[in-house]
Amino acid sequence: MDRNPSPPPPGRDKEEEEEVAGGDCIGSTVYSKHWLFGVLSGLIQIVSPENTKSSSDDEEQLTELDEEMENEICRVWDMSMDEDVALFLQEFNAPDIFMGVLAKSKCPRLREICVGILGNMACFQEICVSISSDKNLGQVLLHCLYDSDPPTLLETSRLLLTCLSQAEVASVWVERIQEHPAIYDSICFIMSSSTNVDLLVKVGEVVDKLFDLDEKLMLEWVRNGAAQPLDQPQEESEEQPVFRLVPCILEAAKQVRSENPEWLDVYMHILQLLTTVDDGIQAIVHCPDTGKDIWNLLFDLVCHEFCQSDDPPIILQEQKTVLASVFSVLSAIYASQTEQEYLKIEKVDLPLIDSLIRVLQNMEQCQKKPENSAESNTEETKRTDLTQDDFHLKILKDILCEFLSNIFQALTKTVAQGVKEGQLSKQKCSSAFQNLLPFYSPVVEDFIKILREVDKALADDLEKNFPSLKVQT
Repeated sequence: MDRNPSPPPPGRDKEEEEEVAGGDCIGSTVYSKHWLFGVLSGLIQIVSPENTKSSSDDEEQLTELDEEMENEICRVWDMSMDEDVALFLQEFNAPDIFMGVLAKSKCPRLREICVGILGNMACFQEICVSISSDKNLGQVLLHCLYDSDPPTLLETSRLLLTCLSQAEVASVWVERIQEHPAIYDSICFIMSSSTNVDLLVKVGEVVDKLFDLDEKLMLEWVRNGAAQPLDQPQEESEEQPVFRLVPCILEAAKQVRSENPEWLDVYMHILQLLTTVDDGIQAIVHCPDTGKDIWNLLFDLVCHEFCQSDDPPIILQEQKTVLASVFSVLSAIYASQTEQEYLKIEKVDLPLIDSLIRVLQNMEQCQKKPENSAESNTEETKRTDLTQDDFHLKILKDILCEFLSNIFQALTKTVAQGVKEGQLSKQKCSSAFQNLLPFYSPVVEDFIKILREVDKALADDLEKNFPSLKVQT
């Protein structure tokens, strides 16, 4: 089988060679139609009935891919990122060929490559709509989520995320996933047991997208117990584990953090979405041990990992979205008014105040505009980007201020300790007040009353700096 590009047959003059090469090219590329036909024909042969009905001696051939075929099909995988090639594959009914491979082949590498090619093809809207409208292909692809091969699971997740990101077909995939409860088990198993961080991040992105698209599905998964896979043999189903969503999310987050905390964004956002519904809050707070573990993880992230005192203020631009999610979840748990030991105010208030004020101070630095700077006359596109950054920072600021006000309202016993240790210094209190006023004036006024009992001079200084405060003495 000729490799791409196919060498021209001998004996043709230059003009004829150019005419043949031009007719054999796929679209405006230099890729050969003839060569691609050959590769796809080879795939058809692999899963043809005479090849799939093999004896036990040929079992290895069913699970191992010939090196030459692997090289050829990997080239197709690379080529499929080109729209002309993807459209040509669609025209040649390549998705049907790949569906046959996925339905019949036991070779993990071949299955991974076929799903990967479909994932590349789905990046183009016309093809994504076509793939999504094929019910049989959709069933086969969802069945790939039950696979035990991490690379195949990674490519399947990438394909699903691509389709879920296309507004025209997203609802089709959400509906299909709702019709297959066993997918919940498969995804929970991956999150709770995989050590492949690339896979965990991609699966997390799929879950995040699903929850963002459909609150009903999110609630079903939050309330879910065990769902027996539809293709699971009865004799193997007796001791299936009961998966709970929140502990599985926690395990995945821990694994991702161990490799790179910056990749935690997606799992923090999943937790944030859960806190938007009461069942989600209850699942986090009241799950034995898990609530404490989630609080400790997030508490440690804001106190010792993200936006630390020795980081440059500009780091906030990189961490603003993950910080918004983390503080939002912490605030929701804190405001749930549970009697959990790990939420006792005297144990968490001062470190949280320190972290909240530090982020607010960094935000002030990030939002300072240099005077008479050449950047003040930037073009419209740059102003738009800046506005988008400001929008995300505003969301973060709103979350921080609400959380800080809740802590201030509960703050009584540890004010003296905070003044002594510096968490409630004049500078930090001023930063807090500057952000809390005027929307949280009653909270600040009540705090000043408590502070006056501990340090009258500090309270008086703060009142002078913020004359809008009318504290009754």
